[in-house]
Amino acid sequence: MTLAQRIDHTCGRILAAMDACGRSDRCDLELAVKTRTAETYREAARLLADRGLPVLLGHNRVQEARATAEAIREVPGARIHLIGPLQSNKVNQAVSAADLIETVDSVELVERMDHRLRSRFPVFVQVNTSGEPSKHGCTPQDAPRVVAAIEMASHLYLHGFMTVGLNSDQEHAVRTSYARLRQVRDEAAVHLCTTDTDLALSMGMSADLEWAVSEGATIVRVGSAVFGPRLQR
Repeated sequence: MTLAQRIDHTCGRILAAMDACGRSDRCDLELAVKTRTAETYREAARLLADRGLPVLLGHNRVQEARATAEAIREVPGARIHLIGPLQSNKVNQAVSAADLIETVDSVELVERMDHRLRSRFPVFVQVNTSGEPSKHGCTPQDAPRVVAAIEMASHLYLHGFMTVGLNSDQEHAVRTSYARLRQVRDEAAVHLCTTDTDLALSMGMSADLEWAVSEGATIVRVGSAVFGPRLQR
């Protein structure tokens, strides 16, 4: 299939999953871009725009985001998220290339970011809801501390929550990890005196987006289903 056909197929999966669980709100497609050229990312962004979809691309690496941001932003309305781990010494580089960071996972990182920023910047809290040692993110128990730190920060504001799902083909186990993120989000909404719909849920990828949609994902991050396997560099 062409890139356009793969985007259409993925959007069809999202819509079918929403219909299956009776959802009438929205769930956006975030293209997880990895090891491809700036021209490919720009083409993907234009295909999203041509379809009237949010133009949302997520980078795993700060360096790649910086190298391709100019090409992506040639498409009006394009937004870039950082979806990979953020090292504290790359905060300035990250915020210059990205419009939102999805991987804030500690009070220490919040404080370092707040110290270096000069204007308000949106973030997600990354939570390790699967408990796998290989996954980044704070624990669900520590999430309220990170949320409180963001609430106290002068230059950050909470826009949502993110998790990487359990590495498993067992539907119940994977969905349980996604349901846990929704619970963390709902508890934060109560604490912040806001509605849960004001806080995004970024969860679900190529293999399990249907399960994530069923558990309330408002953003699914899809890479290989659209771009194919990651290229080795």
